[in-house]
Amino acid sequence: MPAQSFAHRRPTATGGPTARPLGAGANAGLYGRVSTTDQNTDNQLVPLRAFASARGWTVIEFTDVASGARERRPGLDELLNAVRSRKVDIVICAKLDRLARSTHHLVTLAKEWEALGVDLIVLDQAIDTTTPTGRLLFHVLAAIAEFERDLIRERVKAGLARAKAKGVKLGRRPKLFSQERLAELRRDGASIGRIARELHLSRATARRRLHQVLLDLPAART
Repeated sequence: MPAQSFAHRRPTATGGPTARPLGAGANAGLYGRVSTTDQNTDNQLVPLRAFASARGWTVIEFTDVASGARERRPGLDELLNAVRSRKVDIVICAKLDRLARSTHHLVTLAKEWEALGVDLIVLDQAIDTTTPTGRLLFHVLAAIAEFERDLIRERVKAGLARAKAKGVKLGRRPKLFSQERLAELRRDGASIGRIARELHLSRATARRRLHQVLLDLPAART
């Protein structure tokens, strides 16, 4: 199996009647992901194709060979672009961990798709947002994700408060450099770009430090 992701259209045979709101001819984006090249996405895609075929949906397949920890994946990016351009009406995958890297990532995807009118079916876990039960599940997941973010935010704030109480200076340490060398370079007519390169500073930092040095020079001479 190639290491690159791919996307292609595969017309499916028309199946029997379905109780889903989506009728025959709807576009279903099937997503499969494996972690290594010695694995095959067909193990995931075969039942997804059968599910879509039974409902008369046209299949567009997207696959990745990538770690699930990566939020950005070529096949997933292609799927998202297809959803946003309204080329996909429903997304189907085998398991949630094939699609999203975290609860927050999953809820972010689901919220965007809901706003676009695109549903999600997770076959092996019986999740289907075209049903009231499926939508309720995602509302619960969204609440859990928001609770997790609030906990993290409170822990960070508490940690910063403890550090400040102990007199710890927060933020990045300023880069050390020679003010005398900075002033010397300026007297020699060096450009901001040359000063930044020689002192290993960004252009913005070099400009800011030079301004400060120039302000301090009159005070130093008095």
